[in-house]
Amino acid sequence: MRRSDFHYELPAELIAQHPLPRRSAGRLLTLDAGGQPADRMIAELPQLLAPGDLLVFNDTRVIPARLFGRKATGGRVEIMVERLLGDGALLAQLGVSKTPRPGAEITLDGDVGRLRVTDREADLFRLQLLGEEDLLSVLERAGQLPLPPYIEHAPDAADAERYQTVFAREPGAVAAPTAGLHFDQPLLAALRDAGVRTATLTLHVGAGTFQPVRVDDLAEHQMHAERYRIDPALCEALAETRARGGRIVAVGTTVARALESAAALQETAGRDLQPCAGETRLFITPGYRFRVVDCLLTNFHLPESTLIMLVCAFGGYESVMAAYRHAVAQAYRFFSYGDAMLLSRKPGS
Repeated sequence: MRRSDFHYELPAELIAQHPLPRRSAGRLLTLDAGGQPADRMIAELPQLLAPGDLLVFNDTRVIPARLFGRKATGGRVEIMVERLLGDGALLAQLGVSKTPRPGAEITLDGDVGRLRVTDREADLFRLQLLGEEDLLSVLERAGQLPLPPYIEHAPDAADAERYQTVFAREPGAVAAPTAGLHFDQPLLAALRDAGVRTATLTLHVGAGTFQPVRVDDLAEHQMHAERYRIDPALCEALAETRARGGRIVAVGTTVARALESAAALQETAGRDLQPCAGETRLFITPGYRFRVVDCLLTNFHLPESTLIMLVCAFGGYESVMAAYRHAVAQAYRFFSYGDAMLLSRKPGS
């Protein structure tokens, strides 16, 4: 398939600029295995799922990943962290008038820290924090919340709360796992009361999630790498759910990619998954056969993005693209602060 196959027309006014007053107040477009859509509400999830189903969340936490500083020459630099590498090192996009060479230093605004350019990897720069301070501490003092480029306001106190999930605990993401933003404590309690189980994994979402696909031939596209970890407790929950006939429900494309990456690496299915950690560049397009995920809860994604391609692979290309046209016609709210879809896996996918 071609990139242009995943285009749809979206009026700008449907791009949600702010979250709703209540997390679980959003709309939910359901799509069954036959591709039939229905207009529901997020609050109906306890009735739409079955006792014994397993919801898998991504517990990554968004870090203050946008920084500003100056070079030794005085030139201004904007730093957008792509991912943390450990021991004070990071990969980042740099907004700068002249490309810095290895060895160049950047002083962060407020003189809260200095970074040295050590290497370059394609369009990303490897930076090293100088000194003894912990990198996350520096980011907390100097960084800004990295709202997506289609959100037009500067981050405020409301964003600081609402652009994190209520179960965020592992710092490292530079974008929120947005399907998880719909869950609040009352909804989680209602799901527990309905017999729906929950578990978590960690995938640190990188800034590459917003990068457009620049080639029309999808076989030529290179996915950005993202770090993930799957712990023993999740593997046990997956096996128990399969043994009892329940469904694995991925909350977001990040969860789907992590589970499917681990299963592909281990050449196994969900009930046999073993704990693991690593990086994934898995690019899921129509024709991919899912090993683990039975249902997918996901927000609406940008036209021609890798995320809408994954959703089309899961729910069927024709059905998903028709559902997107339906969502536009019904004025659903789109993207990070928008509404969601719940899809059952298309037979054969």
